[in-house]
Amino acid sequence: MEEVIEDIADDEGRDVAYELSYPPSVNHYWRHVGDRTLISRAGREYRQRVADELAHQGVSTAGGSISLFISVHPPDRRRRDLDNILKALLDALQHGGAYQDDGQIDSLQVVRSKSVPGGKVMVLVSERES
Repeated sequence: MEEVIEDIADDEGRDVAYELSYPPSVNHYWRHVGDRTLISRAGREYRQRVADELAHQGVSTAGGSISLFISVHPPDRRRRDLDNILKALLDALQHGGAYQDDGQIDSLQVVRSKSVPGGKVMVLVSERES
């Protein structure tokens, strides 16, 4: 799937690809404390890990409308719902500086790819023309 991301990316610098850690599911992202709902420790640790990974990969903050293409490589072959990892991943991308606000996302495509030990996600951020 990395080849697909490389094929989609343009040469004008509007597309940026990132390889990131596999996110926790939405079931592990939130924690309920009394009547409050908070991001769990696992969620906060994931956000920080992604921020570090993005910084190491030279994150470039997209300013306008964007499209995201996400290739999900689960850590094993168990059945998983793809949508359960999106909240943690999208929040971490914003927190890490890939874009300013998730309201910028006009198009979102998610595909399941082959599993790899430990799991990972490949994310292509494409700035859309106005």
